[in-house]
Amino acid sequence: MSVFIALLPAYILSIFYRSFLSVIAGPVMADLDIGPAAFGLLGAAWFIAFALAQFLVGWALDRVGPRRTVAVAMTIGSAGAFLFAQAGGGVSAGIAMVLIGFGCSPVFMSSLFLFARLSSPARFGLLTSLFIGLGSLGNVVGAAPLAIAAQHYGWRGAMTAMAACFLAATVLAVALVRDPPRATSSAPDEGLLQGLASILKLKPLWLLAPLIFLGYAIVATARGLWIAPYMTQVHGYDAVSAGHAATVMAIAMILGAFAYGWLESRTGRAKAIVFWGTLLTVLGFALLALAGHGSSFIAIALFSLIGAAGFTYAILMAHARQFFPEHLIGRGMTCANFLFIAGAAAVQSASGWFIAAQRMAGFGPAETFARLHWIFAALLLISAAIYAFAPGRPKA
Repeated sequence: MSVFIALLPAYILSIFYRSFLSVIAGPVMADLDIGPAAFGLLGAAWFIAFALAQFLVGWALDRVGPRRTVAVAMTIGSAGAFLFAQAGGGVSAGIAMVLIGFGCSPVFMSSLFLFARLSSPARFGLLTSLFIGLGSLGNVVGAAPLAIAAQHYGWRGAMTAMAACFLAATVLAVALVRDPPRATSSAPDEGLLQGLASILKLKPLWLLAPLIFLGYAIVATARGLWIAPYMTQVHGYDAVSAGHAATVMAIAMILGAFAYGWLESRTGRAKAIVFWGTLLTVLGFALLALAGHGSSFIAIALFSLIGAAGFTYAILMAHARQFFPEHLIGRGMTCANFLFIAGAAAVQSASGWFIAAQRMAGFGPAETFARLHWIFAALLLISAAIYAFAPGRPKA
């Protein structure tokens, strides 16, 4: 409970900052004078900084503990949040997103680190799913409420208010986070690079890696970057209505996280849950490509299916966590999280370039997004096929 109280507000904001751009895409691009490709890079900047920070975060969690790690990073992130609200162009906005990404980078990992140290392995998946499910309220805040606030106060006013919330969450985390006892192990005390080398030698993780890299990334990109432009350009929604559509998908993601946590705690079959959930997500993207342009109701329903079925983040992390030795839990989980977030950075950036290229080639929004969704479905299907060969749990 202390972990939830200390770090959940910060995690809600972390989720918000990885998903908010979609809802205010129009005014941000107009005000900063940037196009779809630069907008995709703006979204990717957060993920790039977050991902690259994971290696340092993992080392810091194992060596200095979560309290100081969170305090330093979130202070930097607070400065970035205020900078973004005042950004004068694409470059300054990109720098701000880098600072925010770095500031958010230890929040989720610190929570998982504390869950791993303070609870039994059997409860890890459930606690992680609950934390992610509640943290996904940030997706909700970054949907219709943000669109309404931006309409009334401008996107800069809304983002200044969120920056103040980030600063308050920083103060709360610094005041309440406590370091757990150091792990006792007969293994050598490995440094940053040595620990990473030990993790890379864990062969089962290579079969999990493609889905870790793409599974969360594709769902996060659909929700965080393109659902609102899709509903606006394909179905003629205004900004607030598109925000409501994003809210429905965000709520579906929360429900999916809770459902997956309950299933994993009841069955203990993390691999099967992730595998079939991914195949259901593939089906959702295929149907969206085929029929999403015909009816806005069908499109929103399919985005909701994708959000609920595709949000396997926590269970996939719980599956990977089984293969990490105790003295490398921090570095192991942050290595996995690096793949999650690096994938999101790559997919967001690539999708922005893809949309821009399709526009330059003269394709309309419906056809452009259909092609993007077919690509998402194919990438997930290939990743799931590789994941099928991964072991369900470590050999005794």
